[in-house]
Amino acid sequence: MSAQVHIQTPLTDELIARLHAGDEVLISGVVLTARDQAHKRLCTCLEQGRPLPVELRGSVIYFVGPTPALPGKIIGAAGPTTSSRMDAFTPALLAGGLKGTIGKGYRSRAVRDAIVQYKAVHFSALGGAAALLNRYITDCRVIAYHDLGPEAIHQLKFHQFPAVVAYDSYGNSVYNE
Repeated sequence: MSAQVHIQTPLTDELIARLHAGDEVLISGVVLTARDQAHKRLCTCLEQGRPLPVELRGSVIYFVGPTPALPGKIIGAAGPTTSSRMDAFTPALLAGGLKGTIGKGYRSRAVRDAIVQYKAVHFSALGGAAALLNRYITDCRVIAYHDLGPEAIHQLKFHQFPAVVAYDSYGNSVYNE
């Protein structure tokens, strides 16, 4: 049985070093959202040496495009999207200071190697539970790339958001590979 770990963002090298593949975690703190187009724009900024619209150092990006909130709610459905869709961009973002990602499914060898190289972590969230995961989000606001609609970069505040360490900073994985 793996340990259940309460973690707070931003992530530090010391915290990441204590996390192991299979650990069940409850994440609290600020988390950014980004999907394909937002990732592409962030990487273009890095490539061109332009400032980023968000702080990457110590940050976690959740691969989600939340649906609009119902009246009286903070956010709509907020389930993870397929992580591999961001694989082309993830190594550059990790090199830029990103410390964690949240999604579902496998990551490429290049991403797994970058996770080890930059002492980062990838969490897996429960796919198919979008309508339930929003209960762990206590605040939501768009902070960059407003023109992308639901795929804009949002700043979320998590309170004990459940996930599993899928890939740790030691090269271990929960997946049989």
